[in-house]
Amino acid sequence: MSDVVHGRLMHVPTTIAQSIEDFHDSSQEWRRLFSELLGTFFLVLVAAGGGMMGQAFPNTISRTAAVTAPALMVFAIILFMGKISGAHLNPAVSVAFALRGDFPWSRVPGYILVQLGGASLAAWFLEGVTHVSSRYGSNYPASGFSSWDALLMETVLTFGLVSVILGTASGAQNLGIIGAFGVGAYIALAGLWGSPISGASMNPARTFGPDLVSGHWDAYWVYIVGPLAGAVVAVGAAFLLRGRGGGRAGSAAAQGGLMTEARFPEQD
Repeated sequence: MSDVVHGRLMHVPTTIAQSIEDFHDSSQEWRRLFSELLGTFFLVLVAAGGGMMGQAFPNTISRTAAVTAPALMVFAIILFMGKISGAHLNPAVSVAFALRGDFPWSRVPGYILVQLGGASLAAWFLEGVTHVSSRYGSNYPASGFSSWDALLMETVLTFGLVSVILGTASGAQNLGIIGAFGVGAYIALAGLWGSPISGASMNPARTFGPDLVSGHWDAYWVYIVGPLAGAVVAVGAAFLLRGRGGGRAGSAAAQGGLMTEARFPEQD
């Protein structure tokens, strides 16, 4: 059986029936957790790396390149590991999928923990290689702008991001590989116009890693409250646009192609 949901290529031939059985064993959850850790590591590697490499090598990385690189990385990550874990890479996305009914709440804490861990490992790696403080790879409100300005920006940007994710994961608009392109394109566009004020994090883990390693937590609350608030608003909008979640397509996009639990398997 072949299917493509939200850019996650799911190919489940009968020859790997035993692998499917393995994934139905709850002890195999470590595969998904490792996938989220690895994916978030790569995301933060380029997201924080742009600022840190720019500090280490002045005038080599433009703002356009710094905000486009994470978008391309997310596109690639969705394609290579989406069928394992759903490629959340972001605590706000995990919470949104759970609120939508597409992802079990019991698995949310584990996902968030490894996302924060992957982000921290990336920041540590970057500091060790560039010899630059990971503070330069984090997100802060711009000079002359308040934390509330940055909060509003992060809320609106994350609202858009999660709306794109939930929309392309729905049965009615299962866009396959184009869905992955849509998510990556949104991240690039949001960064191009929104990053000067808040850094366009849209992801508590992406900011957590550099802040933890550098020890600077300036206005970090903005990058928790903003993305989570935006995610909640996006879930509400998704209900108004498409009704309840928990169908087969949305659940498969959120959970990956194996061991999918659909609350309402009768709907797409």
